[in-house]
Amino acid sequence: MDAAANPTDVIAGMGRRARAAALVLASLPTARKAAALVLAAESVRAASAEILTANAADMARATESGLSGALLDRLRLDAGRIAAMADGVAAVAALADPVGQVIDSRERPNGLKLSRVRVPIGVIGIIYESRPNVTADAAALCVMAGNAAILRGGSEAVASNRAIHAALMAGLAAGGVPAGAMQLVPTTDRAAVGAMLTADGVIDLIIPRGGKSLVARVQAEARVPVLAHLDGINHVYVDASADPAMAAAVLVDAKMRRTGVCGSMETLLIHRAYPEAAALIRRLADAGCVVRGDAASRALVPDIAVADAADWDTEYLDAIASVAIVDGLDAAIAHIARHGSHHTDAIIAEDAAIAEQFLTAVDSAIVLWNASTQFADGGEFGLGAEIGIATGRLHARGPVALEGLTTYKWIGRGTGQVRG
Repeated sequence: MDAAANPTDVIAGMGRRARAAALVLASLPTARKAAALVLAAESVRAASAEILTANAADMARATESGLSGALLDRLRLDAGRIAAMADGVAAVAALADPVGQVIDSRERPNGLKLSRVRVPIGVIGIIYESRPNVTADAAALCVMAGNAAILRGGSEAVASNRAIHAALMAGLAAGGVPAGAMQLVPTTDRAAVGAMLTADGVIDLIIPRGGKSLVARVQAEARVPVLAHLDGINHVYVDASADPAMAAAVLVDAKMRRTGVCGSMETLLIHRAYPEAAALIRRLADAGCVVRGDAASRALVPDIAVADAADWDTEYLDAIASVAIVDGLDAAIAHIARHGSHHTDAIIAEDAAIAEQFLTAVDSAIVLWNASTQFADGGEFGLGAEIGIATGRLHARGPVALEGLTTYKWIGRGTGQVRG
C-alpha cells in the first residue's frame, strides 16, 4: 500500500473487490470450490521452500524484538507444519458443503412451502496475530463456505503470511476463484485495523484471532458484527472418583502437549478427597511445568510456588499452571464460573452422574469428560480447519468451521397465495 494511501479508502477498495468475488463464490458449485482448494493445497506444498525462507526472516525479527516463547512457537513453521497446513486445506475440500443445505422446512395451512437454507455470510474480515497458518485456514474455510475474505495478519508474521497467501492464490486462481476472494491487507499499519472495524456495509463480519489486547480493541471499536475468540483460561477438574493413571495422563497432555495453544489447561482443580493429589501435582511438575498452588495444595507439595489472586485469571500460554484444592463438584463449577473464559473445561471422573452434572453446569463452548483440553480444535472435531474457538453465545460457538461461516435465509414457494 502506498504510504500516502488512506487506510479507509484502501479497505473500501478491497471491500468492493471482495463483494464482487463473494457474488461469484456464492453460486460456485461444490465441485468447483473443492477442486480449487485441492489446487491451493498443492500450491502450498510446492512453495514450501519459499514459505520457510519467509518464516525464517519473521522468526529472526521476532526473536530480536523479544517476542515471548509462546508467541514464537505460534509463529514458527517447519516442513511438518507446512505439510499439515496444506493437508488442512485439502481436508476442507472433502467436507460437506454447507451452502444450500436445508436446515428445516414446513408447509403452512394455505399451501405455502417454507424452508430455511444455509447461505454464505458475504465478506469476512479476519484480524489475527502470530499464527501464519490462519492465512491458509481462513482461505480454505471462507472459499468452501462461499465467502470472500479480507485478511490482516500481524506484523510479526508479515513475510510468512505473504508467502502463504501468494501460494494459495496461485492455486485458487488456477481453479477459477476470483482474485478478490482472498485479499491480504498490504500494510501492517494499525490504522488499517481501525478501518476494517468501522467498515460497516463493506465487511459483514469481523473475526479476531489473537491476544486479549487485540480482541479488546476489536470489541471496543467495531461497528461491524464480531465473532470473538477470547482467552483460553481452561480448567481440568479431577474428581474424587478419578482413575489416577488416567488423571495423570490427561493432565500432562492438557498442559504440556503444546503450552502455547488456546486449548492448553491453565488451572488444575482437585477434589479434596482425591487420594493421589500430591502425586498428581508432582507429576505435572516433573513434566517440566512451573506449578503455582493455593495453601491447600502447597500443604501437600510444599516446594511449589505460591499462587496469587492474578494466577486464577491468567492465560499463561507457557509451561506454567495454577492448582487449587476444592471441596467438590459445586466448588469446582463455581471456580470455573468465576475465573474461566467459557472456552474449554474438562472433568476427570469415573462417577458418571458427577461427570454429567459437570457437563451440564459448566457454561463453556467446549466441555469434556475424561479427555484432554487439547482436543479443542476443529480438526479434532472432524470439522477440518477452524478459524478460531468462539466463546460467545450467539451465532457460532466452539470451533468455527464451515457451518459457523454461514447464515441462512428463508425461501418460500407458493402457488399464488395472498394475505388478504
